[in-house]
Amino acid sequence: MELFPPIPLAEWRDCKETLHRFEQIVGKIRLAAGVRRNHWWNVPFHITGCGITTRPTGRADGNPFTIDFDFVRHQLVAASLDGTEVSFPLYGRSVASFRRATLDALTALGVQVNIPVPHPFDLPDASRPFAEDTEHAAYDPVQANRYWQVLSQVALLLEEFAADFSGKASPVHHFWHTFDIAYTRFSGRHTEQPAEADPVTREAYSREVISFGFWFGDDTFPEPAFYSYTAPEPPGLTEEPLVPEAARWVERNGSHLAVLRYDDARATPDPRATVLAFYDSAYRAGAERADWDVAGLACPGGITDQHLAARPA
Repeated sequence: MELFPPIPLAEWRDCKETLHRFEQIVGKIRLAAGVRRNHWWNVPFHITGCGITTRPTGRADGNPFTIDFDFVRHQLVAASLDGTEVSFPLYGRSVASFRRATLDALTALGVQVNIPVPHPFDLPDASRPFAEDTEHAAYDPVQANRYWQVLSQVALLLEEFAADFSGKASPVHHFWHTFDIAYTRFSGRHTEQPAEADPVTREAYSREVISFGFWFGDDTFPEPAFYSYTAPEPPGLTEEPLVPEAARWVERNGSHLAVLRYDDARATPDPRATVLAFYDSAYRAGAERADWDVAGLACPGGITDQHLAARPA
């Protein structure tokens, strides 16, 4: 199978917009039913052999359940730990229909949960409740399967990159609010957040981080890309070199992202080595400018020869 198959945003935008809202519904259920973890690690989805999952959620002494998106059979599957399972097709549904079917499936499992803030987060129709959205109904099985394939490949690449670091780090996980997949490294140092910071930001960035990920594109950056950022951003970060030459620093929301376009990575002779080298150059840029203990946080044996060879001098 091709590494990084083409997935131009323009070709699957309608499906993506529908699927994004489906995932926000399930993600909000996960948020309401689960136990909070540091940096909100309880919120994202995780990759499975046929889709993405909430993992078991709820309380151990209650009625734990999972909700999985199956992008091979194109079903939503809700299951409780006693083996009871309810599923329904993903295609042919509006957001409103999906919401109703999901809540009905949970009711059949004996799970009662309310969706907190039952409308999209940070999307253009954020004021419209999910229950009233009959506009987004463009789930396409071929495109959804391609999305999962790309997610899976990027997840494995991030797992490989994670092997080079021995400090505190996040899992590789898929965020339903921003529709990206990411992995984050921590220096161990606390950071001060401004008084006006919201609770999500205050907890997510309570420590120094360098994050690495991939997104599928949106209205502000309408193409898929690999990215990295350092928070808080140290002075002079954008003066550091990135590899390959196609990678660049991009200003976004008052700070900077290291960005490598997906198609630029695909066009190289070895896309895997290219992306690993890109992540490593972005890490070294942020870690050295922020005075991280790069040597002390390294995990010997985690870097391939190709990865080392592609690093900037």
